[in-house]
Amino acid sequence: MPWSEAVTPVRMRRVAVVVPQAALRDALVRIAEEGCVELDRAEEAAPGAAAARLQRVRGRGATTGPESAATAVLSSTAPDLDLLERRENVALLAGEAQLEERAEGAVRQGEVAALAGWCPAAEVSRVAGRLAAAGGALLPLPYPHGTDPPTLLRPGRATSFTPLVTTYGTPAYADVDPSWPAGLAYVAMFGIMFGDVGHGALLVLGTIALRLGWPRRLAGLGRLWPFLAGAGVASMAAGAAYGEFFGPTGLLPVLWLSPLESPARLLAAAVVFGAGLLALAHAAGAVNRVREGGWGSGLYAASGCAGLLFYLGLALAAAGLVLHRQAAAVAGAALAVTGLALVGFGLFRATAGGGAGLAETVVRLFDVVVRTGTNTLSFARLAAFGLTHAALADLVWRGTTGLAGRGAAGVAGAALLFVVGTAVSFGLEALVAGVQALRLEFYELFSRLFETEGRPFRPWHVPPAEPADPATKVIPCSPG
Repeated sequence: MPWSEAVTPVRMRRVAVVVPQAALRDALVRIAEEGCVELDRAEEAAPGAAAARLQRVRGRGATTGPESAATAVLSSTAPDLDLLERRENVALLAGEAQLEERAEGAVRQGEVAALAGWCPAAEVSRVAGRLAAAGGALLPLPYPHGTDPPTLLRPGRATSFTPLVTTYGTPAYADVDPSWPAGLAYVAMFGIMFGDVGHGALLVLGTIALRLGWPRRLAGLGRLWPFLAGAGVASMAAGAAYGEFFGPTGLLPVLWLSPLESPARLLAAAVVFGAGLLALAHAAGAVNRVREGGWGSGLYAASGCAGLLFYLGLALAAAGLVLHRQAAAVAGAALAVTGLALVGFGLFRATAGGGAGLAETVVRLFDVVVRTGTNTLSFARLAAFGLTHAALADLVWRGTTGLAGRGAAGVAGAALLFVVGTAVSFGLEALVAGVQALRLEFYELFSRLFETEGRPFRPWHVPPAEPADPATKVIPCSPG
């Protein structure tokens, strides 16, 4: 898959389901089984016969069998609703209620019924083939004016990173899909704060156990294993750079720096790393603003091209000052002033004008400048919590070695201290690093990506009922 597609939401098509009225139920059952079409639903539709029976069954509270907690299912032919109510078959009644609700949104003309909805472009031909077997068709439609398609983030290996994005919000359909970049940034930040070869290896081993389905009560988290494995590998890589194996034990050479011995270097590196992430977030935000509103709005937005120019100018000016390169510092300052002027023009254009508009623009420009500095310095927490992690591990190791030299009892105490101390520091620091990386992801990075929120794609999916189910006694399908 090309990189441009990997960071773009799934392309959607507006479609119409057109079938003979007599085949409407069959077509809806096929669509529900495919589970990749979101059908428009009638607003304030009256409950149908199945919905009324389902409400009565649930109101009695008499369902105690396995069907009481079952998910909705659909039979291939119309069931006897009275029989389902007597048998208290909640699953089939729930499926029929959903089907009635979708059927209520159909537009009927003569012998034909039609429904509109959304479908991933790559699935249109497959769904059309299923409908053709029922005598229907799936026809492409133009996008409704003023309506954006729903957003479906790409499935596959990036799925484990998707909750990072969807917990914050749903990207607009025109925006980039930040799942992969956000996931990689998260595991990198986690690794910097949790840098230890031994602790990272424990996290990887835990991920392998989770992948294999153990413990069973956490089996639902199995799909997150690439995310957790990435965090473990990043922690091992950072630990190798720090020379830490269950703390600064001296068992590994320091490949880059020791956090406890070179905190200033680690702090500077964390801020530079954060500045790079912010620049990338600004660039992605600029792409989003142009896609959402065109160059007219994307050029002047603080999270658009003007904001990107301002931030890159500041970064170049700071680098020039630190490296004593006067030309770079002057060029960076000029770019920053130009970017800030463009941001100010965009902010003033959005006001009512006059003195009040100018005052509002000045205040908001000041906020842009302050937030730019504070967001960059906020990445210093990567170094701070990396130091905390190293200090805790060092404390456990010093206590372990101190007890080990005091006879057999000391050795036993040292082993106990090492196990308990490692478990406590591992759990505490993993939690802290996870929360802090999430905070940086949301407040510093995503705030530049998201300006408008999209609507998530919610396809209608109801699985077919088991043919052997004794409650699926059917009657002939009535038209419509």
